[in-house]
Amino acid sequence: MGAAPSSQPESLRDRLPAFPWDRLEPYKTTAAAHADGIVDLSVGTPVDPVPAVVQQALTGAADSPGYPTVWGTAALRDALTGWAADRLGAQGVEHTNVLPIVGSKELVAWLPTQLGLGPGDKVGYPRLAYPTYEVGARLAGAEPVVYDDPWDLDPSGLKLLWLNSPSNPTGRVLGADELRRTVAWAREHGVLLFSDECYLELGWEADPVSVLHPDICGGSYDGIVAVHSLSKRSNLAGYRAAFLVGDAAVLGELLEIRKHGGMMVAAPVQAATVAALGDTVHVAEQRERYARRRAALRAAFEAAGFRIEHSEASLYLWATRDEPCWDTVGALAKRGILVAPGEFYGAAGERFVRIAFTATDERVDAAVRRLAE
Repeated sequence: MGAAPSSQPESLRDRLPAFPWDRLEPYKTTAAAHADGIVDLSVGTPVDPVPAVVQQALTGAADSPGYPTVWGTAALRDALTGWAADRLGAQGVEHTNVLPIVGSKELVAWLPTQLGLGPGDKVGYPRLAYPTYEVGARLAGAEPVVYDDPWDLDPSGLKLLWLNSPSNPTGRVLGADELRRTVAWAREHGVLLFSDECYLELGWEADPVSVLHPDICGGSYDGIVAVHSLSKRSNLAGYRAAFLVGDAAVLGELLEIRKHGGMMVAAPVQAATVAALGDTVHVAEQRERYARRRAALRAAFEAAGFRIEHSEASLYLWATRDEPCWDTVGALAKRGILVAPGEFYGAAGERFVRIAFTATDERVDAAVRRLAE
């Protein structure tokens, strides 16, 4: 008799959905064939220069032969606590309430694993959401569950709850009452709440508020952590500069785990982060650039028959012309314009597309012209 086939353990890759952006490649090829070149509005990647003050800080710290620390320098922690107080209105933030991370996507993907979650545990996230919330749950072997209103979730087995305001992809901003209710619900049921606030400084028709504001959390950070990034506000996506602010006990546990894993922000990037958080001039200048591009693209898409929903904040327009999203993607690709299908962010987005306004002024002008043709 032949030997019984060996049983192979499930790989991490087996747990994951197909990488969605690969499906967009044929449409990117079509758009790139346009005589005037592609206008890529699909991925929200910054295209404007890194602020000079940040570049100077990075190069000034280039002679960094030793290992950096996972917790960061005292100067970095001072910058993080100061920014949280000034920009978020957070009160009494100490060094134990902050933790630098290697970009926010890394944190989202590996947080459930670092929290020790696994089979039998649940991770909640919005029905329309950044795909990495689901990926993080699946990497840990936990169960991903979606919600429309978080307090409608069954709290049994729910160990981690993600909020995202302003939302990626919709640009929706959660109001203070909704945030207060969610914080109270999570605390009542002992659910750890992480709030992804990476677009908080990009409010257009609303003023986003952090869960760390005393009006929301009551001045206590128990059970809540906010995630912030410099990728969008400071054009530092290439630097992988982000950080957490919130519950000291939770961040203390993550700090110890991340020490073992060597998850360190590079020393020059730590110095650059200090410079970026200490300068508001470049933030205002970048906001003005995005405001102009947003206004131009919104008017052009609406004139071309699109309806814009939500989109009161973030770097995206959430748009539809009441047809399957891939039909919209295909039609725009023929005009040399590439957008992201709403289906990437959940089945509820199947008739929407996400339009990023992270393109140069010249490319935005080209899109406006093409949409008017």
